[in-house]
Amino acid sequence: MFNLTKEQVDRARALHEASLVVDTHNDTILHLIKSPPFLTSETNPPAPRRTLGERSEHGQIDIPRIREGGVNCLLFAMYVSPLYTARLRRLVQMLDAFTLEVERYPDQIAVANNHREITKTVKDGKIAAVITVEGGEPLEGSIEALRIIHRLGVRSLTLTHFPRNELGDGSAADSGSHLTEFGGEVVQEMNRLGMLVDISHLNETGFWDVIELSKDPIVATHSNCKALCNYHRNLTDDQIKALAEKGGVMNLSFCAGFIKEGIGFGDPEALKKVTVEDWLDHLDHAVELVGTSHVGIGSDLDGGCGFPGLDDVTKFPSLTEGMVSRGYSDEDVKKILGANDLRVFKKVLK
Repeated sequence: MFNLTKEQVDRARALHEASLVVDTHNDTILHLIKSPPFLTSETNPPAPRRTLGERSEHGQIDIPRIREGGVNCLLFAMYVSPLYTARLRRLVQMLDAFTLEVERYPDQIAVANNHREITKTVKDGKIAAVITVEGGEPLEGSIEALRIIHRLGVRSLTLTHFPRNELGDGSAADSGSHLTEFGGEVVQEMNRLGMLVDISHLNETGFWDVIELSKDPIVATHSNCKALCNYHRNLTDDQIKALAEKGGVMNLSFCAGFIKEGIGFGDPEALKKVTVEDWLDHLDHAVELVGTSHVGIGSDLDGGCGFPGLDDVTKFPSLTEGMVSRGYSDEDVKKILGANDLRVFKKVLK
């Protein structure tokens, strides 16, 4: 793919194996949960239900493929659509389903709540799973709900999804509004609890509110560079710089529509126009802005993302090969593969 020499291929393989590789976002639980209701239609039927431990022909992530891709720590997101009338209950269903799946494979995977548990789990030869929530909808406007889901193991919250919620505007419903009073309270309580504040999907005004409010580093778990692809989900150069100055990490997604302009979701032919080289261009751009200490990987696999060459978790080694082909040092490759996010985890997660 990258016209590497054998020496470079061997170096990339060794680097990947020696790194603690982190993926900061996936939507795999949506494909595992068997509890109805499912928000579907005649044109959008539910995908076949899968298990975490068995290799599947469907979807993009399961334990065998995680192993093949050499990924050690994954942040599993629980996304609850605002169309659900009992959003907190739906989140509890998802947490229960995911916990039961993990418990089925105790020799392979374990939930980890902080940096110490992540590193120990990986040292023990298991995959470290960190539980996150994508979008503040399940809080239903209640700070008590935030504290309860933290007690249930949630360690990160993406404040909004595409629409507006009780915390603020999502990027697709951007009225220019600030975080709500409740949104500000959530950010401050997350700091107190030791949770990662995730600004992916948040509108730009809300982003600057978080920068001002949060005492801790913040993360973008799955965002790309607006300078290269002018999509509302992406971050401007100023946002990337501010996130880095806060000590945080921008994790680049595999969503083709966030990487190259004019690529719609669900169009197989359009996806062929996107390559790993295009993803690496976003990496290079972010690194030119803020250096190699504030960039990571947040695939958004099983969330409608991926493209040929980077279409499931087994393809992570190609990112390492790509970084080698672009001249990144061993130390920088390890930082981007996971060490940067681990630094933030160590500082924030309790």
